[in-house]
Amino acid sequence: MEIEIIKGSILDIDAEAIVNPANSHGWMAAGVSAAIKRIAGVDVENEAVNKGPIPVGSAILTGGGGTKFRSIIHAPTMFSPIEKIGPGNILKAVVAALKLADESGYSSIAFPGMGMGRGGVDPESGTKMMINTIRSFQTTSLKKIILVDIRDDIVVAWKRFDNLWRSFDNSS
Repeated sequence: MEIEIIKGSILDIDAEAIVNPANSHGWMAAGVSAAIKRIAGVDVENEAVNKGPIPVGSAILTGGGGTKFRSIIHAPTMFSPIEKIGPGNILKAVVAALKLADESGYSSIAFPGMGMGRGGVDPESGTKMMINTIRSFQTTSLKKIILVDIRDDIVVAWKRFDNLWRSFDNSS
């Protein structure tokens, strides 16, 4: 599975679906969720809220709304909005999003820095959790994962850790 790392907006990426680092209520009021809602529209938020509560460690699909994406995968990293979390919540959310995307037959999805904004996880810890989880995931349909964020510190950490991961994997 290919991982591409990009600095920019998740809304500008070419992928079948994007991942929203949601809260269990499905509210899209802050951070990446609010940015997605501005383009996708309130109907996407209403659909997520109606499918909730969404436990941390699970994920749901909604339509893409006004975005160009087939779907938005809502994978909660926290129960309530703007709740401080630990890296374990990132692991649970990333696994849930990967499983749902794979089961839905998607070949490409994009993730922002899960839990590293409003969730308060430092980019170094969050990056290790995301890359390790993605690299060890056994897929049947996913071919490409795009990691995209507007924050330099997250993008730099992703690139550094993924390079370490690949160099270790190639030396085995």
